[in-house]
Formats: sequence, C-alpha cells, structure tokens
Amino acid sequence: MQREASPAPRRPDTPGTAEGPPEPAARRETPPTFRTDLRAAIPDASAAVGVTAAVFLFLWVRMEAGTSSTVAVMPFMDDPNAYWMYLLSQAFGWSALLWAWGTVMLGLVLSGPRTARQPSRRRLERWHRTTSLTTTALMFAHALMFAAELVRHDARPSWAARLWAAFADSFVPGWYDSGTGQIAIPIGQGALYLAVPLGLLFYVRHRIGARAWRRMHRFVIVVYVLSVWHTLLYGTNVWYGEWPRTALWLLQIPVAVLLVLRLARPARRAERLGAPGRPGGPRLPEWTARALGRLAAAAVVVGIVAVVVSGHDGGRTRPADPPASVPHDHGSE
Repeated sequence: MQREASPAPRRPDTPGTAEGPPEPAARRETPPTFRTDLRAAIPDASAAVGVTAAVFLFLWVRMEAGTSSTVAVMPFMDDPNAYWMYLLSQAFGWSALLWAWGTVMLGLVLSGPRTARQPSRRRLERWHRTTSLTTTALMFAHALMFAAELVRHDARPSWAARLWAAFADSFVPGWYDSGTGQIAIPIGQGALYLAVPLGLLFYVRHRIGARAWRRMHRFVIVVYVLSVWHTLLYGTNVWYGEWPRTALWLLQIPVAVLLVLRLARPARRAERLGAPGRPGGPRLPEWTARALGRLAAAAVVVGIVAVVVSGHDGGRTRPADPPASVPHDHGSE
C-alpha cells in the first residue's frame, strides 16, 4: 500500500491556524484623482481665504489712513467703500502669488536633491497638488473681481455692453488698452491660461504618457515667472521703489537657488548632466542645452541679488503730489 501523503504544514498567517487571524494584506495605494485632490485641498483653500481676508483688511486700513500706494498711483480711488471690489481683487492677487510661490517651492524640492529632514515624498506631492489647485482658483478669483470692479464703475446704460467690456478687458489678451495694463494684463492672463491646463494635465497623464506630462509640467515655472512679472509691472502696492517691492524681489532668491539645485542635482537620473557621448548619456546638443540651462539659472540668482543690493529694482519714485489719473487706468495687485 502506498502511504497517505501527509498534509502540507500551514503557514502561521493563513486562516484557521492557532496562531491567530491572518494579517491584513497591504492595501494598494489608490492613485490620486481630481475629485480626491479637491477634497484634500479644502484645508489649504480655507487657509488661502483667511489670508486673502487679512490682506483685504490690511489694504482697506491703509486706504482709510491715506497711506495706500494704490491711492498714490490713482488718487480717485481714495474711498474703500466705493472700491472694495478692487481691494478684494488685489487681495486675491497677493494670496495667489503667495500660493504660487509655495507650490513652485514644493515642486522644486520634489524634483531636486532629497535630504533626510524632508517630509515623505507622498506628502510633498499631495501638498504640491493641493496648493496648485488653490493657486489656480485664487488667480481666477483675482481676475473675476477685477472684472466685477469694471462692471460696477462702467457708466454705460446697457448691462450687456458693461459685462462684455469687463470680460474682454479682464480675460481677452490684448483688449485692455490703458497705460501699463496693455502689457501687464496680457502677461497675467498668460499665467492664468497656462496654469489651468498645466495643473489639470496631471489627472490625464496616463493618457498622454508620463514622459510627455513631465516635459509639459516643467513649464509651471513659466506660470510663476509671468505672475511675478505681472505684479512688478502692474502691482500698485509695489509700484514704487520701496520696501514692499524689495521684499518681493527677495522672495525670488530661494526660488532661484532651488532651481539651480534642481538643475544641478535632479532627483531623476535621466535628467542629470553626466558626460556627453558616453553610453546611455546625453548627446552633445542635449548636454549643451542642459549645461546652458544651469548657467542661466545661476545667472538669475546673481541678477536677483544684484537687484536687491543695488536698489535698482524697476520701482518708480513716489511723487510729492498725487498724479492726475483717470478711473479707467486701474492697477492690478
């Protein structure tokens, strides 16, 4: 007779053993979706609303006290009760710029060299996504309140004409035809219209390919540069060469430094400079482009420091007497 085979010993973690119930299997992480990130962005957006309210109150108090740079640029705007929509547009603009600064900093930390003190990559990525969504919403609110201000003070009797004029001035590039806004407003519009697709492409990256998404996502830094440029050109609160404008320039130093570190020591091996011509390394034209990019970023750091130290930051000189102005020539931030 053949001897009956003995049953195989059970593993301690299988059901029905005396050692106890099975250990739960590791759950597979669910990829982030637009809906889940919107929910995760609620605390971040709430903080942004609080900051916007604080900036609005600060601007209101300065206008009431007669120390507002906006009133120095446009004397007709000396009544915060009449121009509260404009003050709210300014407040949304400043909080949008602050959140854009934060999300760019997070992105550069994620794609640059890591340190032991950094939070987990998963947490940094979640913060980067939620702050990006909040930034886009703040930018849109900034433009929307600017349009509402134009509608409110438009003297035309037709509501349709007022709404169209405000929409075109605020959202159609090249339509605004007054003063510095002819250049500054299209720059701000360009930042908004780039921010929307670049932020949302993350959620369809599986369709366009991760490599294509990474290449396009690098242009987020362009959104930030356009936002700062828009502010420096058109922000009445930093119109003059005084400490607010200097502080805005100073905030760009850490961004530029992190950009240099990210280019010099990227987290992805495929993006490292390496030696041209080696197997698996970049070709000479690609290597040259990467090297020039690193040099350009380093030159930006030197340039920003030179601007701050020298005081030649493009600010205007505050006049002794308020300049004559017309209601249509609004500033931006």
